[in-house]
Parts: sequence; C-alpha cells; structure tokens
Amino acid sequence: MNLRGRNKVSPDFSMSSMTDIVFLLLVYFLLIPSAVTPDALDLILPKANGKSTTVQKASVSITADGAFFVNKERVSERGLEGQIKAALAGQEEPTLILRAEEGVPIEDAVFVMDIANKNKIKVILAVRPN
Repeated sequence: MNLRGRNKVSPDFSMSSMTDIVFLLLVYFLLIPSAVTPDALDLILPKANGKSTTVQKASVSITADGAFFVNKERVSERGLEGQIKAALAGQEEPTLILRAEEGVPIEDAVFVMDIANKNKIKVILAVRPN
C-alpha cells in the first residue's frame, strides 16, 4: 500500500518578488533627489490643465525680439525693476506672472526672475495648455 502524500512542499525560495521590490526602491531613491532642488528659485509652475486664480497680479511679457512689457506697457530693460515694484506696490504677497514667448533666450527670463528674487516676489511661469 502506497501511503505517501501527493502534495509535497518545495523548500525552494523564489527571489523574483524580492528583486522586484528592491528594484522599485532603487529607482524611487534615484529619482526623488533629482526632483528636489533646494538652490533653485522659488517658481510656481502651473499645470496646463489646472485651474487659474481670479486675483489679478502684475505680469511681465517678453517677446521674441527681446522687448519687455509690464501689464501691456513697453518698458526698457533698465526701468523694468522700478515698473515691477510700482505695479506690485501695496500687495501682501506680491506675485508676478512671467509670460515668455517661444524662442526667448533664457537669459531674458532669468533676468526677470532675478529681479523678482531680489525683491522677494513669487514668480508664476505662464504656459499654454496642451
């Protein structure tokens, strides 16, 4: 008479699930530090499909030919800081909307962001929806 059990438990251990977890943790810890940049300017980048605010803020527009506009008024590069301060005078949390046309050199946008950073003004970079 054969009294042996038919279902035998295998003593082997499968490492595939463990390697999947380790790989996911590795990818997570490699990607997160690159997303956090503590030395960068404080920029609020809105999502293209997010909701917009109803409070009107001052805006700086930069055209492709390098012209600066503060609230639709053309301003020279030298007078830009004074115009921004005047447009945001009296606001508790001054916020500047930066609209840069495609093809604008990054130096022009950084110039405006540097002015805002010196004067402790938040900058919102305007984007067009997808």
